[in-house]
Amino acid sequence: MKINKKLKIAAGSVLGVFLLLFVVLVVHIATAKPLVYDNASMQLSRIDFNEPIDSLMAKQITSDMKSIAGVKNPLVVAKNNVVVYYHDMSVANSEQVYNQLMKKGNYNAKRYIISTALASKEVCPVMDKNSFNYKFSRGIQRIFN
Repeated sequence: MKINKKLKIAAGSVLGVFLLLFVVLVVHIATAKPLVYDNASMQLSRIDFNEPIDSLMAKQITSDMKSIAGVKNPLVVAKNNVVVYYHDMSVANSEQVYNQLMKKGNYNAKRYIISTALASKEVCPVMDKNSFNYKFSRGIQRIFN
């Protein structure tokens, strides 16, 4: 009898904790407000280099990119011969940044331009719309909104 009573208490405790955490999750989803980012004018762009990038060249490219107005966080990926950077669209577009970089150094590179099919595709880097997490969250939000 004592084992049976202890087993009931343990099962009840586990169920209670699960129920409590589930309620907290539902309340969090229902009350969470979407984050507002003030980066509507920021864009991610890329420049592909046709030559290998060594460490000295990577430093020079980073220095040249940082000196261009509107460019933020240039990242040289030497193993892929690529430079990825953010730029403020209100200051300069990717073509202007590319042209200024080519003037600063004698680089053998080309600007990466995505296809129109890829550009029109909706992208969410956080959640897959077919996942259980996304569908569950949307369901909870619909109930409370």
